[in-house]
Amino acid sequence: MPIAMITGATSGFGRAAARRFADAGWSLILTGRRQERLDALKHELAERVEVLTLTLDVRDAEAVKHAVETLPEAFRGVTCLVNNAGLALAPQPSQRVDLADWHTMIDTNVTGLVNVTHAMLPLLIATGAGASIINIGSAAAKWPYAGGHVYGATKAFVEQFSYNLRCDLQGTGVRVTDIAPGLAETEFTLVRTKGDESASEALYQDTTPLQSEDVAEQIVHVATLPAHININFLEIMPTRQSWSPTHVERD
Repeated sequence: MPIAMITGATSGFGRAAARRFADAGWSLILTGRRQERLDALKHELAERVEVLTLTLDVRDAEAVKHAVETLPEAFRGVTCLVNNAGLALAPQPSQRVDLADWHTMIDTNVTGLVNVTHAMLPLLIATGAGASIINIGSAAAKWPYAGGHVYGATKAFVEQFSYNLRCDLQGTGVRVTDIAPGLAETEFTLVRTKGDESASEALYQDTTPLQSEDVAEQIVHVATLPAHININFLEIMPTRQSWSPTHVERD
């Protein structure tokens, strides 16, 4: 059976992807920081597929390296790595942001991504043809907005890292894809506003955003394409979201 490793599997796109891969019969390595959520997801899925859970903070390079090096033999033949762990903080203008929030986004969205990818490359290269790295980026990588500051910048890193990684992996059979969702109804805004439920509800009110399952469907689609096909970049927006006009300051 193919094996998918998913970081940030305790909510949002990661949890939905775990369920969708399980539907397709894949074995799973699920990582996250919230042990109780990992336990609940394993309990849900383990009757159908083999599931290994790892309580892991992707920002900790040594912990990531140790977790990968000590994977049980039955879980070492990883077919797909889904780098999903990430977050946005501080929707305020840059001049009002706590610097620690910027650092947290960089440490998670950039450093965590690099830590996991570097540790997993030998296993994915050993798998070879048909293996995939799917990095979860964002439409914010290309389309800036007020309050996007470091979050958008970290997702621009995800895009360029994906492209350059693909160049380096030419000839190994390992594919690399940046999947960039637009407006999606997840815990994203709750995390970003540090628990402000009214802000989260207002963001999705009177529109039809993407759901986690919509993005999970595309993740599994990309992972299960024939080995000779690589999707470099896939931007997904809800039909009711498009691009805003440029901002013009007026007196």
